[in-house]
Amino acid sequence: MTTATLLASLPLASGGFLLFDPEALLPALGPWALAGISLMVFIESGVLFPFLPGDSLLFTAGLLHEALELPVWLIALCAFAAAFLGDQVGYFLGNRFGRRWFRPDARVLKTAHLAKAEAFFAKYGGLSLILGRFVPIVRTYVPLAAGTAGYRYPAFLAFNVIGAFLWAVGLTVLGSLLGGVPIVADHIDVWAIVIVLVSVLPILITVLRKAISARRATPTPGA
Repeated sequence: MTTATLLASLPLASGGFLLFDPEALLPALGPWALAGISLMVFIESGVLFPFLPGDSLLFTAGLLHEALELPVWLIALCAFAAAFLGDQVGYFLGNRFGRRWFRPDARVLKTAHLAKAEAFFAKYGGLSLILGRFVPIVRTYVPLAAGTAGYRYPAFLAFNVIGAFLWAVGLTVLGSLLGGVPIVADHIDVWAIVIVLVSVLPILITVLRKAISARRATPTPGA
């Protein structure tokens, strides 16, 4: 099975939503589960496609490692390598092409996504490469923002290694440790949703704050 074939086959089951259901996706991939995990982590980490189940995928992979007949260390190692390499690609694209590919009305490469990542990077600097790992969408575009901003590559490399390790290895190992807890093992689907909600919480808080600020700044009619 080639990479293209693997990608093409991912969303076909469950009405096109298998891709976003790691509990069903990973067993469905069979012997290609490790390749599928690595490929999706790589793509989400820096190939400008942020809509993949990165957090829940790694957590579920660690939790189901025995059923997948894969050792935890191997899943963690491959996920770490994929995350690291994905960020390298993102940095290179940003450094080489900057904002040329982004359009306000684009489906994926929206200037709004890049602008948010640049603001995140400007606020936290190199630390954003670690913090951004745990925020969906942001983790895809922060390496690009770093490259666009001309952030020093040696510093980027160091933060990239730390961020990729904490995220990929941390979530995989956490899933494997909690796999022995009945309430977790018996409700994988619920915990996958919890992981996603926790991941997007920073984005929801930011949106809520902006909405409240905008509402306060809007003059009251008749005032």
